[in-house]
Amino acid sequence: MEIEQLAKPAQEWCPHCAPRQGCTIYQSRPAECVDFSCLWLLNDRLDERWKPSKAKIVLTTSEDGIEVRCDPSMPDAWRRAPYEAQIREWARAGEANDVTVIVIISRRVILVGADQNFDLGELGADERIVRELEGTRVTGARVVKAD
Repeated sequence: MEIEQLAKPAQEWCPHCAPRQGCTIYQSRPAECVDFSCLWLLNDRLDERWKPSKAKIVLTTSEDGIEVRCDPSMPDAWRRAPYEAQIREWARAGEANDVTVIVIISRRVILVGADQNFDLGELGADERIVRELEGTRVTGARVVKAD
């Protein structure tokens, strides 16, 4: 993820991340990092299987819903059990409550619907997702330039 205070763009490793050791500036890390908590840390219903280092996915929230961020070296991690079934259930519940569930793999975005996925390809910073609905059910999705 992007870390503005470190000028770290999204989709790149943080220069302060040491593999198998963690953050090398942990004690003095920026507020963005201090304030960040993935859903695994916040939701006690997500057991050890959902720990990001094990699952190879990080669950976060956005203004619109749930974001499932895959480790780029394991782009199908979200499709493994028990993850895909639970993600699909969140999408099903989300459709009734105007909440989106998206999977992010590097810059590629997949909107997860109750019945199907919509692979939207790579999204630019100036683009957004528009869902096509029949009632509350998502029947399609497209990408448009943000206004």
